[in-house]
Amino acid sequence: MENSVVKILKLLSDETRLSIIRILAEEDSYVELIASRLSVTEATVCYHLKKMEQAGIVSASRSQFYIIYSLNRSLLEKSLLGMVLESDTPVETEERYRHQVIDSFFKYGKLVSIPVQQKKREIVLFEIAKDFSMGRDYSENEVNEIIHRYHEDHCTIRREMIAFGQLKRVGNVYSRGKGEFEQK
Repeated sequence: MENSVVKILKLLSDETRLSIIRILAEEDSYVELIASRLSVTEATVCYHLKKMEQAGIVSASRSQFYIIYSLNRSLLEKSLLGMVLESDTPVETEERYRHQVIDSFFKYGKLVSIPVQQKKREIVLFEIAKDFSMGRDYSENEVNEIIHRYHEDHCTIRREMIAFGQLKRVGNVYSRGKGEFEQK
């Protein structure tokens, strides 16, 4: 089911509905008068008013023989941007994105392929870097063994981990570096 903001935006994309809103912004009105002002049929106005009423843009009340339509002024006072920001549409968070990347590139604990996209590659490398302890020195062979558990191309991954700051290298000694994700 689409949310109310999307419904309102769709409704506002119709020229006839915008004209009806302009008329109702001046004063409350009824179908026959709106139809004559717009030079359209009463059925057309009824159709649009029903859609607008369902979205909460207008409301209807009976007055003797007529149904009077009123504009929902509180809805119109809200800014369009404010409505979009308040929308209950889920926004993908950074953490959710990280999990999606990890799920895509790791199968049964193994790295299926090295991501081409830099952001995804950094997320994958950080996941591998979790196997390295902070404050501990590693030989090149130890680093290769740990990386090899994930992927056979340990040379490329080791080089990338150094480039992204996940590992530091001084001579032949490696240690866990602080990558972007640890600094947050």
